[in-house]
Amino acid sequence: MSQFIRYFCSIIFGVALGVSVTLSGQENAEQYHPSLNYPVLLDVIDTVETYYVTEFSQDELVAAAIEGIFAKLDPYSNFLDKQEFSNIRDANKGEYFGFGIEIATDEDKITIVTPFPSSPAERAGIKAGDQIIKLNNQDVDSEKLDDLLKEIKDYSQNNQPIVLALTHSQLGSIYEVTLTPSVISVQSVTAELLEGNIGYIKLASFQDNSTEEVVKQLSEWQTLDLNGLVLDLRNNPGGLLDQAIKIADIFLAKGRIVSTEGRFFDANSEYYASPHTMLLDIPMTVLINKGSASASEVLAAALQENKRATLIGETSFGKGTVQSLIPTLMEGNAIKLTIAKYNTPKGKDINAKGIVPDIKLELDTVTNEQTMPIIDHTEIHANDYRNKTETDLALNSAITWIKTNP
Repeated sequence: MSQFIRYFCSIIFGVALGVSVTLSGQENAEQYHPSLNYPVLLDVIDTVETYYVTEFSQDELVAAAIEGIFAKLDPYSNFLDKQEFSNIRDANKGEYFGFGIEIATDEDKITIVTPFPSSPAERAGIKAGDQIIKLNNQDVDSEKLDDLLKEIKDYSQNNQPIVLALTHSQLGSIYEVTLTPSVISVQSVTAELLEGNIGYIKLASFQDNSTEEVVKQLSEWQTLDLNGLVLDLRNNPGGLLDQAIKIADIFLAKGRIVSTEGRFFDANSEYYASPHTMLLDIPMTVLINKGSASASEVLAAALQENKRATLIGETSFGKGTVQSLIPTLMEGNAIKLTIAKYNTPKGKDINAKGIVPDIKLELDTVTNEQTMPIIDHTEIHANDYRNKTETDLALNSAITWIKTNP
């Protein structure tokens, strides 16, 4: 099994903030253990500051010590300064500044997990699964992912462009793009009614108001005689875990949604569906791909394993850990820390594995002329749904499944 190491670049957007940890500075202070050997750390900092051949300030050395701590942890845990903390809060409201790419290492290749909607990356033609070969004409090294992410973040914070050389998934040719950072606004929920009274909801991310927007849209459709519902989670990198749980609850009358496991008490929880539902009796499909990660995988797994929806597409990304924001003693800063892992309703750990759809489509290898291996080879043409092109074969297949499974 390939080793996945993921991290968010440009702006941390897909963080799962499912277990709320709101420790005050005083509470943090009370947790300091007197047996910790702070004099050794202070002695090291003082010695380096005094005698090292190159001059470093005490602040620089403290920052280096903090970096060293997080280097021992997983790639999702890090220290957030005031600007980064502000950015992540803005992202949860649907706005952030950056290049709009989330990257990972997969089989020793630095890979694009998701280009965010309406971002410089998406406009440049970057797709989920593309591999980065060079940054600013320099070869990249998957073993130095942290250095790469830091360099990209520095360019973003200084409002400077970057040049990326990439290859499309399963293709050998290299293409080059120049990305300039910009303010990106992401609308969490978009929807439309397709021909044949099939509802289509696109969830781009899980933001503060995502559940409210989904409920609002479903309420507008309550009086219609819907024949089916398509929930599109493709290229959804995640977001607020509590929003994914609440949206799953909308469609489930009973059953476990997700469970979390961690070392401290509050990180261990089980979430179950309430009996209050919407559109419970209509056929439902969920679209996922390799860019579906974190909270979107929680939602997809909950609907799949509770037999509420059929999943169509590609195996998802496979991020099965939960991060939380913990304020520090310094006002405005925070620690983003992995505090738990989550399991699907049936107790599966999908980390580095992903969720396998019920109907798997190898979309990278399918052309417009090829017939999708879906029930009865039913043919759905472009005029069967509005504002969707005939090249969207996954959506095409979802509509086919609904029409053949009334």
